[in-house]
Amino acid sequence: MKLYRLSQKQRLPLSVEAAWNFLSDPKNLSVITPDYMGFTIVSGADRKMYPGQIIQYIVTPVLGIKNTWVTEITHVVDQHYFVDEQRFGPYALWHHKHFIKEIPGGVEMEDIIDYKLPFGILGRCIHPFIVKPKLEEIFKYRRKKLIDLFGTFD
Repeated sequence: MKLYRLSQKQRLPLSVEAAWNFLSDPKNLSVITPDYMGFTIVSGADRKMYPGQIIQYIVTPVLGIKNTWVTEITHVVDQHYFVDEQRFGPYALWHHKHFIKEIPGGVEMEDIIDYKLPFGILGRCIHPFIVKPKLEEIFKYRRKKLIDLFGTFD
């Protein structure tokens, strides 16, 4: 299986505390996910993020096909980073690191996602045409939504 990586950085005019309070609240994931994804939190988002937290979602990324996705928050360092890992869902592996760093005038947020697709060669064949563009589209939406919510970094 091939391991893929998607990484993105974004600067926002927020304090570390404000950025952390928004990004570490599992309920806000639905705010920064495109509506067409049909993203619904089923369970696990009723308290502040902590290591060992299990969150279950329903998501409809392609062709109206609903998927159950279960992630575990495996690492949390308050106001610095957290990691979510898929326990059940559409990927063979999903490991998503979220970093928040104070910079002059705001914060720099960095997402690093390492993932593998199921279905062997078929997964590798559909990656450049379906999976990679869809992930890039979702993160482009997130970037724009965060700017709409918090403003641009000068």
